Amino acid sequence: MVDFKQKENYTFDDLVEIVRILRAPNGCMWDREQTHKSIRRNFIEETYEVVEAIDTDNTELLKEELGDVLLQVVFHACIEQENNVFDINDVADGVCKKLIYRHPHVFAKTDVNSTEEILTNWDALKQKEKNQKTVTDSLKSVARSLPSLIRAEKIQKKAAKAGFDWQNVNQAIDKVREELYEIQNANENAINEEVGDMLFAAVNVARMLKVEPEQALEKAADKFIVRFENMEQMEKNLADLSFDELLSLWKQAKENKQRKGE
Repeated sequence: MVDFKQKENYTFDDLVEIVRILRAPNGCMWDREQTHKSIRRNFIEETYEVVEAIDTDNTELLKEELGDVLLQVVFHACIEQENNVFDINDVADGVCKKLIYRHPHVFAKTDVNSTEEILTNWDALKQKEKNQKTVTDSLKSVARSLPSLIRAEKIQKKAAKAGFDWQNVNQAIDKVREELYEIQNANENAINEEVGDMLFAAVNVARMLKVEPEQALEKAADKFIVRFENMEQMEKNLADLSFDELLSLWKQAKENKQRKGE
């Protein structure tokens, strides 16, 4: 048993100490075995669980899931502290300095008149901070690990700030039509690339309409499940139906939801 005083309420410092104990030789074997890469997916999953708590307006769940994300941050910092590279205080120091530097209208004497000016200043300071000398440097800085729809949108926004953008949404829609035509006429070797081009073009349409593509696709997937469930409620043995019969049932399910205002 380790020397640790249990309390009714714990603080951030207690969390750091608990993780240190778990990683210690007399702590937890599983925790000691973990590396940045072995728990990489955990970080992603915990982040999405925070998002779900936000989307469902569940504040109690949000508190819990934020704690799980905080644990991931502390855990990764603890690994580096063991390697004498940095610790959690260095992490806090870095983000504090970044916030102060990128908010000169609060911590310095820069004058701004709108949130647009604040965001423009933020981008300029970020580029200077990260030594991004070209627009391409900025595009390459968008993390490849992001969901592809989110990454595509961020890349397009950065390109648009440099003036490379459609003049209106109709031009963007025409580009989607063009990419669909290319899919229809693509050979087997090019089909993957052409589908990617079509999805990228569709993200452009969403961006210009101020729709978040990731969120829109998520809602479309949810809607598909609801309508499919309605199909199964009308006909239990879907596998016995032809595709035309299934399509007719799908249209009926869609009409039922529209009548209910869903």
